[in-house]
Amino acid sequence: MLTDTLRLLFRRDLNRVKQELALYNDEEKIWHIEKGIANSAGNLSLHLIGNLNTYIGAELGGIPYVRHRELEFSLKNVARQELLEKLDETTSIVDVSLSKVGLEVMAQEYPILVFENKTSTEYFLVHLAAHLTYHLGQINYHRRLLDSVQP
Repeated sequence: MLTDTLRLLFRRDLNRVKQELALYNDEEKIWHIEKGIANSAGNLSLHLIGNLNTYIGAELGGIPYVRHRELEFSLKNVARQELLEKLDETTSIVDVSLSKVGLEVMAQEYPILVFENKTSTEYFLVHLAAHLTYHLGQINYHRRLLDSVQP
């Protein structure tokens, strides 16, 4: 079933985000922005945490969460360990929430209008998985590009 596949993909890619953060030689570089790079790996991680806790955990899993989207992009210098812990929590919340989503829910309209047009829950969850992967790629590139730059 698609929800089982999505659970595996979210778990895999959230763990990859954690691996990327752990690979930074210099923890401060997680928050570094340079030459046209709009977001740091830290801010992208906070954005993924907020996004998935809101759209999967709170909306589909019924797990209370208050999102502060503006802080996802403005907050700086959160300790790497805290980011890793938040990613662990998010992974668990996503997994538990998706375990409750059956075929009937997948076929239903997603409860929140996120785009211009309404979508099915199935469509929106696939979108969220692609969104995670997109930002994972950005984080990987950020690390490889900026972590090797010496001050």
